[in-house]
Amino acid sequence: MQTGYLSAHDAAARLGISLTTLYAYVSRGKVDSRPGADGRRREYLAEDIERLIERRQAGRGAAQGAAHSLTWGLPVLETRITLIRPHGHYYRGQAALALAESGAELEHVARLLWACGDADPFAAAAPNGWSPAVRALLGRELPPLERTMAALPLQGLSAPHAHGADPLRQREGAARLLHETAALLCAAKPERSPIHRQLAAAWNCADARTQALLRSALVLCADHELNASAFATRVAASTGASLHAAVCAGLAALSGPRHGGAAARAHALIRQAWRERDLPAHVRERLRHGGELPGFGHPLYPDGDPRATLLLRMLASSHPRPAGAARVQRLVDAVDACCGRAPNLDFALAAIALLHGQGAEAALSLFAAGRMAGWLAHALEQQEAGGLIRPRADYAGTMPERLR
Repeated sequence: MQTGYLSAHDAAARLGISLTTLYAYVSRGKVDSRPGADGRRREYLAEDIERLIERRQAGRGAAQGAAHSLTWGLPVLETRITLIRPHGHYYRGQAALALAESGAELEHVARLLWACGDADPFAAAAPNGWSPAVRALLGRELPPLERTMAALPLQGLSAPHAHGADPLRQREGAARLLHETAALLCAAKPERSPIHRQLAAAWNCADARTQALLRSALVLCADHELNASAFATRVAASTGASLHAAVCAGLAALSGPRHGGAAARAHALIRQAWRERDLPAHVRERLRHGGELPGFGHPLYPDGDPRATLLLRMLASSHPRPAGAARVQRLVDAVDACCGRAPNLDFALAAIALLHGQGAEAALSLFAAGRMAGWLAHALEQQEAGGLIRPRADYAGTMPERLR
């Protein structure tokens, strides 16, 4: 796929459209643009132009286009929740990076993602107490994600208005569920206090800088369009499943090593790197032998994941462990020098957990607590849109004898 930016005339020529139509694509968020070098003309992202061409071609061959869409390909359904661009992502038109830097809490972002308007579902959604079955789970030594996946369906049995259609009641249930999830991940009781403070208490980190770092991480984790866990959540929600059941599908998808497990692998990479005297040599050897570098690179951010850039900058300024922060930066520099890859969100979450004395599970819990807001947004949007998500399969096995 072509990279970089094109002039307006080149972009329109590639698409075979008029400049007016090109400007319409920009206004509808289908093509990203930026000021040109001369400050008078604008340039248009070549990747978006190529994607529009691919979508047009896919329309001529629907089966081929659908197959390509399943792996970082063309869009497969419409959403008004999150837009991703190479320079960052947006929640209903508001830049996630700006929200994180402005001091927004996850609860504020959840209201934005859920299209609450002036209503505040968190004001009315008092947390429920734990059922006896959930209390029994909290008393066992279980990993946070597994504990949460086991407890949420049980908690959902007594949830009020679990299958109601009233939008405000649904969002009050979502607010209650968001706080229940954070409490389960922390093995604590549900509270009304902001989730970043609950996580900071579980990490025994009461200082303001750490709380601001966790708050920003939660905001940046809140949603990232149609990734594997969000799609699993939408599929479950499309069947009419309750919010508790739908987000459990998201948790299940997150538990896989290619999704949530990426933070754990990045955590292990950082710990191993700390033991190496010659980091550049270690990285070169790892690459030479075909080893992966978990936590580096992202298909949607060819110039680097801006979420990681912000969080690592905040981490360095909070000084949890100055020597450790310096070692993290040396690893980032070594990877950049060897292969030009930049750290992604998984790496940043792993570094945050490690430098605050937390294990890999804490990084995953931080991700899950934030992403729950997005899963609930996708479940609500899917339920309100209606329709069952039921794609067709392209059979490639042995054909029955009578059809040969």
